[in-house]
Amino acid sequence: MRGRCHVRPGRERGFSLVEVLVAMVVIAVGMLGVAVLYVEGMKAGRTSIYRTSAVNLAADLADRMRANPTGAVSYSGAAADTGCTNGFIDCSPEQLAQEDLWSWTRDIGERLPAGADGEVLVAPGDLTNRYTIRVTWDEAGFDQPQVYAVTFDM
Repeated sequence: MRGRCHVRPGRERGFSLVEVLVAMVVIAVGMLGVAVLYVEGMKAGRTSIYRTSAVNLAADLADRMRANPTGAVSYSGAAADTGCTNGFIDCSPEQLAQEDLWSWTRDIGERLPAGADGEVLVAPGDLTNRYTIRVTWDEAGFDQPQVYAVTFDM
């Protein structure tokens, strides 16, 4: 009988249990690597969202300051809900600055993690003042608080 394959007794074909276990270990290590990459990607995405929010918040306050140039120095003061934005009162530039700071601080609390903070620093100059807007937040996975700052003259 030709064409038939006979297997000798004691010599079987197929995978041994050791080979299957080694293949499973290799697959498990590969899947662990994929899981680590996924976690790192999520961390980078969260950091990106927070940094983008900080940039947008700083730009928002800078635009508000440019729209209220006579009250710009007041942006380094205290925030207060003066009712200027949606109220029916005529506000001074200083009151508008307080309202802007109040609204901006509320936005920081909504868009960034708990404990985030913002501040405006003013360095008076001869012809123009130098303003620095800083947004600071704590983020998991980092030893130091994250900071975004923008400086401009006006």
